[in-house]
This record gives sequence, structure tokens and C-alpha cells, in this order.
Amino acid sequence: MRQHGADRRKDVRPAIARQTVSSTIGGCLAIAMMLTVWPQDSLAGQRTAIPTTDFLNSIGVVTSFPDRGQPLAKTIEMIRYCGFRWVRAGIEGLTDNGPTTMRTFLELHRQTGARLSWGLVSGGTDVKKLVETGKILADNGALLAFEGNNEPNNWSVEYQGEKGGGEFSWMAVAKLQRDLYHAIKADPALAKYPVWSISEPGAQQDNVGLQFLAIPPGAGTLMPDGTKYAEYANVHNYLYHPHSPDPADNKAWDATDPTYASRVDGLFGNFGLTWSKWFRGYTQEQLETLPRVTTETGANISGRVTEELQGLNLLNLYFAQFKRGYAYTSVYLLRDRTDEAGNQSFGFFKPDYSPRKAATYLHNMTTILADKGTVAAPGQLDYTIVDQPPTVHDLLLQHSDGTFQLTVWDERLNGQDQVTVDFGVTGASLSVYDPTIGVDLIQTRNNATSLELLLSDHPIVIAISTAK
Repeated sequence: MRQHGADRRKDVRPAIARQTVSSTIGGCLAIAMMLTVWPQDSLAGQRTAIPTTDFLNSIGVVTSFPDRGQPLAKTIEMIRYCGFRWVRAGIEGLTDNGPTTMRTFLELHRQTGARLSWGLVSGGTDVKKLVETGKILADNGALLAFEGNNEPNNWSVEYQGEKGGGEFSWMAVAKLQRDLYHAIKADPALAKYPVWSISEPGAQQDNVGLQFLAIPPGAGTLMPDGTKYAEYANVHNYLYHPHSPDPADNKAWDATDPTYASRVDGLFGNFGLTWSKWFRGYTQEQLETLPRVTTETGANISGRVTEELQGLNLLNLYFAQFKRGYAYTSVYLLRDRTDEAGNQSFGFFKPDYSPRKAATYLHNMTTILADKGTVAAPGQLDYTIVDQPPTVHDLLLQHSDGTFQLTVWDERLNGQDQVTVDFGVTGASLSVYDPTIGVDLIQTRNNATSLELLLSDHPIVIAISTAK
């Protein structure tokens, strides 16, 4: 949960040109195909919407708790303001007597509705405690998923008398994650909750197979074929990375790319061809449909990354992540930490709890899209973005009241793009919103068949009501 260890990643690009990445994944690919349907960029014809609530539920955050000096009341206030639907948490810092107890997390859920991913966190190994406390969360409707160790490359573990992670063998990490998975799935009260993998499996020093959700036949790993670790791959794909350090067009879009093309610490370098020792995992084709989450990502205000650019980056990021297959995304950090040095300008909020532009923009967006219901059978909408530029992307949502909410966003660092959205329906009523301006309408159109948009570096929401 502390700042990521992406600076340890080696560049695998020269090796990739000389190697063919291949593996078979057996049942894992079938699970991925059943669980995941991800829309592509705009093409002519009917597109099926995704419930707005599904997108809103994907929006998460990493935060501090009272054991690190952040009062619960302030945390609740900030989470409510931004509209976060889930929070990354775990047993690190949790005690019976406080200042962070189970009551802390239950009260957070009660007052915000946010659910919790529940993990071992950095260096943790107490699976029994994870299960017992996870049951308490589940009983109160507060549990989202279980998560394996946080970045064992930076925080090694000691499990069953064996040290693992970092520069040591990763066998102890693998055995711990295997046992965590089996403990959850063996418990009738918890088996329905998904298990997320460790983060940074790309750092493995020996091939224990953590680049797989379940080790496929013939993988040649040190752990046996069929070993099950998780149901979702977990990455820390921060937008700015030593191999991609500067602001650029399509910054969020590229960070979410599941293939070799991404230059950040993403899906490919952890589950395709591991970035440290180049152990083979899933093929690029398999990565496209691999169930996945991000438990840390974000942008630090530093150098050319201003507060304004951070706000735009993070707003684009949530849409790009969801569009490109990430079921859940947690951004580091809710508020700058005051109990440790370094990395103290990642927050949506400043140390004095005042909102940065990132918080304001996200508040506006979640307010515009606000929806507590869902659509049982999402409808279809016929639309086309004419001559769509490579920095322009779109996501079709549907509110529980039946209104379509088409989000179109541009990730252009400089300049603008004039685009036209053509609708294959007649009599459409359009309401246009810009979250960087506020929550109020900026334009309305009745009986529209098309809409011209001047885009630059952030999302625009078009609410569309079609004739019955």
C-alpha cells in the first residue's frame, strides 16, 4: 500500500523481439471469456451499453487510516465527496484496541457504502486473520474481494519458516498465495468472493508461476501444474514510469494497454513476460481477456505534471481502465500522507484535507453519472464517431432510468480535436456535461441526429434519451 517499486523494473523490449511469448491457460481463459466483456473503440453500428453502476463501482482509492494519523471522520468526508465505491485495505495496522480496528472499516462502509478489498498487504502472512476478519466484513456487506501480498519485490515475506520475495526465492510467496486462495475457497461463507493475485509478480527471481492465475499444463514452473493462485490479475500500472516519464498524448490509454506496447509497469510485464527474469506467462491474445484489476495507479504532481494535469490524467484514467478491461481500479492516494517522507503529492486531497483539482473533477463526474440502481438488460445505441482520432475514446453507459450516458474523452496533451458523433436514431434528446466545468448542463439538443464536440484533454458526458 506504500508507493510502488516500479523503478526496479527492467526494460524487456530488446528481449521480446527475440522471443515468442506463448503458453496455454486451460480453464483460466474460459473463466476470463465468461466473466469479461469489454467494448472496443467506436465502430459503426449498434453498441450494447454497460450499466452505469458497473462503471461507478469500479472507482476505488488507496487511503490511510487512523493508525497512520488520518481520522476516520475525515476519510469518510473525502470518500463521500469524490464518490469512491471501494477502498483498498487489509490487516496491516489492524488491532483489537486501535486506533484502527474492525469497527473502523465497518463504520467506513456504513457511512459511505464503499466496499473493501481485503489483503495481506506489505509483508503480511497471517491467512487465518485475513479469513476471520474477512468474514466480519462479508457479514456486514462490506467485502469486495481478497488480495494477495503487496509488492513482494519491495516487502519480502517469511512464511512457514521460509523467507521469500525481494532478491530471494519466491517459493514462500507462491505457497502463501496458494494457501490464501484455498483458504478462501474452502470456506462456504467466503468462496463466492474473488481472490486477486499478488502485485508485481513480474519481479519473480525464480519461476514459481505467479505470472498465472492457475498454472497451466506444461508451463515448466517450480510450483506444480494446476496450482491456483487467484481469479484476477492485479497490477500497479502507474501512469508515469522510468520508461515513460513525461506527459504525452494517450497517457492513461497507454498505461492500460494489456500488451507489450505499454511502457509502464502493466499487465504484459507481470503476466505476459515477467520484467525481471523474462519468465513466460500468457500470450498477448490471452492477456486481452484476462480478468484483471488495478490496486495501485496514479500520478504524482512533480516537474511537468501540474495539479491540473494530474486531475485530467486521473479523470481519464478511470474511463480508460474500465474500457480496457480492468474490473476495478484503485488510485494512490486519497490524501497525501503525513507520516512518511517522499511521494507526498499523489493525493486527491492535500495534507490539510483541501481538495485538489483531481478531487473536484472526480466529484463532478460521479455526480453527473450518479446512479444507485442498475439495468438488468442494457439496451443498444447506434452511434459513430466520424473519423475518430487516435487520442479520442468512448464508453457507452446506461443509467437505471434508461438514459444512455455516452462518455467521449480526448487524451491530447496539446491542441484540440473537432469530432462529430452521428446517431442512428431519430428524435434523440441530448444533454451535454463537462466535469471540468461543473455538474450543470453546458448544452442541450432536441431531435438531434448528430453532435459536434470540440475535445482536448478530458471527458465529456452526453446523456441521450431516445424516442419511445
